[in-house]
Amino acid sequence: MGKCLFLDLDGTLLRDDKSLSEANYRAIQQALARGHRAVITTGRPLKSALLQAQALGLTGQGCYVIAMNGGRVWDCAGERELYRRSMAWDDLFALFDEANRRGIFVQTYDDRDVVVEARNDNETVRRYCAPIQMDYRVVDDIRSGLTVPPVKAMAIDFFDRAPVEDLEAWICRELAGRLDCFFSSQYYLEIVPAGQNKGTVLKAMCARLGIPLRDAVAVGDAANDIPMIRAAGVGVAMANADLPVRAAADVVTARDNNHDGIAEVVERFLE
Repeated sequence: MGKCLFLDLDGTLLRDDKSLSEANYRAIQQALARGHRAVITTGRPLKSALLQAQALGLTGQGCYVIAMNGGRVWDCAGERELYRRSMAWDDLFALFDEANRRGIFVQTYDDRDVVVEARNDNETVRRYCAPIQMDYRVVDDIRSGLTVPPVKAMAIDFFDRAPVEDLEAWICRELAGRLDCFFSSQYYLEIVPAGQNKGTVLKAMCARLGIPLRDAVAVGDAANDIPMIRAAGVGVAMANADLPVRAAADVVTARDNNHDGIAEVVERFLE
């Protein structure tokens, strides 16, 4: 039956410049040829993750995408959505109201674009969108700007993390049991429905595919990867991973994301 490789993108599979090394590409293709499965598992929106899956050639049988930290799951071969979990409207509105009160940049998503209110039509959203090949849409008010509740939201500050950490503490205090939040990079605070994370969906995917958890290999570098690293039979942290991620992992790679670290993982665990 083979194993299942759960791959984070940014800081893990991709180099810092968002490119993919030839060695990592060949390694993943070799793993697929041996009968293993590959699941892109990312905080990115589904649209961006699917563009990356196409670039990687991960569109055939045995290829899946877990996007938005577990909020959406896509079957690449069947070209269909397997799972979606949305935020409650009241929680989204409470989050935006508090972020606006504090003057913190916050964004959310529809099925095509990043969505921001008019006050956040600025360089932050453009800096976020460019590397993930996404467009953004500006609305006057989030209450009237969406027709379907979104899967996640994100707070960003590229210059001062402290205000976003203060917002994180407010969410944990005031919206406990309704929303969870965690950093996926130095700048990005991911905000999702309570209980939604990469680890929960990794377990669900393994059950769906009939793969024992002992045969799941999960690789990541940031705090949002910790749940899947702990859930997998083999949890791998990249050499460049944050210290808490390395502490949570069974294995830390010798090579980082800029030097074919995923090829190392495939060589060690997916022969």
